[in-house]
Amino acid sequence: MWNKIQETVQYIKEKTAFEPEIGIVLGSGLGNFTQEITIEHSIAFSDIPHFPTATVEGHRGRLILGTVGTKKVMAMQGRFHYYEGYDLQQVTFPIRVMKFMGIDKLIVSNASGGVNPDFKVGDVMMILDHINFMPEHPLRGKNDDRFGPRFLNMHNAYNRDFIQRARNIAQQHQIDLKEGVYFGLQGPTFETLAEYKMVRVLGGDCVGMSTVSEVIVARHLGMECFGISIISDMGDEEGITQLSHDEVLKAVQSAEPHARKLIAALIAQI
Repeated sequence: MWNKIQETVQYIKEKTAFEPEIGIVLGSGLGNFTQEITIEHSIAFSDIPHFPTATVEGHRGRLILGTVGTKKVMAMQGRFHYYEGYDLQQVTFPIRVMKFMGIDKLIVSNASGGVNPDFKVGDVMMILDHINFMPEHPLRGKNDDRFGPRFLNMHNAYNRDFIQRARNIAQQHQIDLKEGVYFGLQGPTFETLAEYKMVRVLGGDCVGMSTVSEVIVARHLGMECFGISIISDMGDEEGITQLSHDEVLKAVQSAEPHARKLIAALIAQI
């Protein structure tokens, strides 16, 4: 793992001579955030040594390097998922690459199913915490102390300063920003009605198939994290009947302008 990461970092550095400060993972339907980036370099995942390949519609599969305002960013336009057949070390490989490119702040985004009855389709939810129900753990196996400690304290997994800044930004720009707990499940099936109810009983406000493992690895590496989730469907009797990936992407597109504005403003402040 260590050698592969160094080889990948070396490839990106030699190709771009770019020194990013902030990492961004753009999830389902959020790839258009790249319009906020003054792009200096764009590299297909398939061209990057040791990178997996994105296979999901709505995930373009490019690494974007450029600036948002005065901040240098590295953005993944698309991500990898456990349900695609990758193990969680492969899923989180790009997060480790970001760290050794010099990044110490990570912004993650996703689409999710809402189970909080106060939510509606198209809401933007700031992630305050998460619940990990993935069937594998990204830190499983022998620990390499060059990455981080064997036993990781996940208190304040999502940076409290970033959260407060985002609240202020939402108020200033009149963005209806929800807050809650993200519940991570394997996928790729959408949840049954009973499973949605389970997620709510166990403390989740929304449920999705990504993000949790990325944040665990980022925290293992000492990176500060911020996350948002766009509520793309509701896990209730009415919402579950119309659910499909196309409907998810449509819902995300309607909410994307608010998410883009929030993330761009936050990047300017951190």
